[in-house]
Amino acid sequence: MSVTMLVVLVVILLAVGLFVFRAIPGVRAYFGYRGKRLITCPETHKAEAVEIAAGEAAVGAFLTEPTLRLKECSRWPERQDCGQECLQQIEIDPKNCLVWNIVSKWYEGKSCVFCHKQIGPLHHLDHAPALLSPDHKTVEWKDFRPEQLLDVFATHRPVCWNCHVTETFRRVHPELVVNRELEAKRLR
Repeated sequence: MSVTMLVVLVVILLAVGLFVFRAIPGVRAYFGYRGKRLITCPETHKAEAVEIAAGEAAVGAFLTEPTLRLKECSRWPERQDCGQECLQQIEIDPKNCLVWNIVSKWYEGKSCVFCHKQIGPLHHLDHAPALLSPDHKTVEWKDFRPEQLLDVFATHRPVCWNCHVTETFRRVHPELVVNRELEAKRLR
């Protein structure tokens, strides 16, 4: 192998090493800042849902430091030109404002109102638990806009996935459901 080839190989290895070294913070920034988040709008002092431009944060982290900018906000397009002061809340505590983490904490330690089984930790690939509304209908928490969740959690109760499916079937197809207690009383 010639000296020139060896020098080219070393330069390529250094370039790849430098790229990987800089790519790690970029990947961390991308996965750390993606997803819907709940913040308190500095203007209205109400919960609003925002999404960070995670790709831009990743590129910024790859080059020097992640730069945060909103990609989406529940107050847009009307207030699209706001100063984005809410980003400070995300910079201070990016994990605790993530909608998934807020929902997980709410369900933590709670039991299903129907079967009384404790609802375990939430996982992205499992069936998500649901909620029992004040009008006694089960609904999935994902059916609400993120900025509504805090108010919804104040009025709804937790329901496991199995009971949600059962109650939905009972509500949608009452003609196919047999209530054994009522049937036994009728036969007596």
